[in-house]
Amino acid sequence: MIRRLLLILLAALVLLAAALGLNTWRQGSRQVTVAPAPKADIDLASAAQRLAGAVRFRTISAMDGSGESSTEFDRFQAYLAQQFPRVHGALRKEVVGRHALLFTWEGRDPKAMPAALMAHQDVVPIAPGTERAWSVDPFAGEVKDGFIWGRGTMDDKGNLLAQLEAVESLLAAGFQPRQTLYFVMGDDEEVSGLRGARPIAELLQSRGVELEWVLDEGLLVLDGVLPGLSKPAALVGLAEKGYGTFFLTLDTSPGHSSMPPAHSAIGRMSAALARLEASPMPGGIRGVAGQMFGTLAPEMSPLNRVMLSNLWLTEPLVRGQLEKSPSSNAMLRTTTALTIVRAGNKDNVLPGRAEAAVNFRVLPGDTLDSVQAHLKKALADDDIQIKAYPGNAEPSPVSPTDSTGYALIERSIRERFPDAVVAPGLMTAATDSRHFTGISKAVYRFSPIRVNNEDLPRFHGTNERLSIAAYGDMIGFYQQLLRNASQPASVSASIQRKTP
Repeated sequence: MIRRLLLILLAALVLLAAALGLNTWRQGSRQVTVAPAPKADIDLASAAQRLAGAVRFRTISAMDGSGESSTEFDRFQAYLAQQFPRVHGALRKEVVGRHALLFTWEGRDPKAMPAALMAHQDVVPIAPGTERAWSVDPFAGEVKDGFIWGRGTMDDKGNLLAQLEAVESLLAAGFQPRQTLYFVMGDDEEVSGLRGARPIAELLQSRGVELEWVLDEGLLVLDGVLPGLSKPAALVGLAEKGYGTFFLTLDTSPGHSSMPPAHSAIGRMSAALARLEASPMPGGIRGVAGQMFGTLAPEMSPLNRVMLSNLWLTEPLVRGQLEKSPSSNAMLRTTTALTIVRAGNKDNVLPGRAEAAVNFRVLPGDTLDSVQAHLKKALADDDIQIKAYPGNAEPSPVSPTDSTGYALIERSIRERFPDAVVAPGLMTAATDSRHFTGISKAVYRFSPIRVNNEDLPRFHGTNERLSIAAYGDMIGFYQQLLRNASQPASVSASIQRKTP
């Protein structure tokens, strides 16, 4: 009897192994087959100096605009006009709001749907107290040791100037795009885009403009970052998470610290926040995350390939591993971040009010309403008042991978980064592109910057810098994208995918 059971168990294991192997083998590469593009003709030393010059303008945005230097934005835009004379001579320039820029490059085919490329002029400030940790002055705009140093090189003046460099060089070669192209350069992306990108989107909509595709800053070419993948991964954001901040207030009776109640305002708020943090919203490998891992799986090392190709069996184990990393966990669920806590102003006085702020990054499929309902339930204290931040935004729609725009971006990446694997991804931070989903069904988020684990903390962090070689790749990518977009036939028809 025992022998029979062992034989049955062995047979079941063999069948399971066979099923896993067959299913893994059936999941072939989804990468497009294209020839690498010739090396871009770029005077990279001069381009690096132009980006360094752009860094020297302190175009720091503020939520209400009161802390911004209008002069710095004016000087920056005068600098751009000086450095890119062909762009400013051939394209129509409009200033929207305070300092947002909209350039229009008329296409040769009036029947072709227009498209848009986006970047932003503003940068984040330097975190107080970290100034001395920088190897160079963050606004000096130095070029040394093979890098362009300073705030904005990676986020997002690198993208902005790379686009201008590409257009300037194409104009010099007598190039005219097939479709009309808009270049959107907001001035307040770091604080919501409500004064820059959104008014530009509204302006275009009022003119009856519908965009075939939109490309904004976003995910990167990750080199050596994803475990189990020996090749760089170029991730193209199909969507971005929503933004939901909620302000919490608890009012109680103030009093003397010599006679404290059993539960103070600080204690009750702290306990509620602890309950919230211990109750994350449910997650899973679905939606865009499922698309990403499905595309990456065939390129992975054998064990990872088997695990990701058979999520019908392995998802609990894979999800458990992904949840251990903040970056991969953010792709699986709506995240909860406790960002502000305030209470009290004297050591011997019990405060009558405790305040807190919680920031959620909302996964497509969840909504601000469902997040607020979860928040109220997890706090489990009806005396805590909840107020939503007016700038909250729902998750963006998920853009398709079978569109002309995605095919253009995918092909251009494969031509300029031939060693990279291209896959769809989810943008966990907010970009200006969310304001354009009303005028385009194909909005993508990708920055053609090759980075490693050492580079990632530099975004909004200390010692932000961009290698000169990586900047050359960026300019080359935008040149290639604009050329590909101007082919007479849909580029998607000319791409040969490997058969899965």
